[in-house]
Amino acid sequence: MVQNIRDMDELKTFLRSAGNKLVVVEFSATWCGPCKRIYPLFHAMSLQYRNVMFANVDVDSARELARTYHINAIPTFQMFKQTQKVNLFSRIKRAICCYGSGSLSTPIFEFCGADVKKLEEKIQELM
Repeated sequence: MVQNIRDMDELKTFLRSAGNKLVVVEFSATWCGPCKRIYPLFHAMSLQYRNVMFANVDVDSARELARTYHINAIPTFQMFKQTQKVNLFSRIKRAICCYGSGSLSTPIFEFCGADVKKLEEKIQELM
């Protein structure tokens, strides 16, 4: 099930309730074509991955959240664990791998676009 988030308080409560589970937050808009196409698949993933929590933020209804999380394109997916965005430094194995390849500055906690395969790969990697 995908939880609709309307403001920062709701997001903080949702992230706290997740405990140690991975949380995937989709930032989207009702008028966005790619967002409309990926939402049914995002919802299906929420039923498939029961140990992952899924949320949606409408950037038009929650402008403050969109600014806070630096959303510049939609859809954007951000991943959280224990209320914090997952990043390179929270995954030492990934950091070592990226350091060796010279791509240390590339974040792994978010991506933009309606790429279902990439989203599912990232969920599986971070679970």
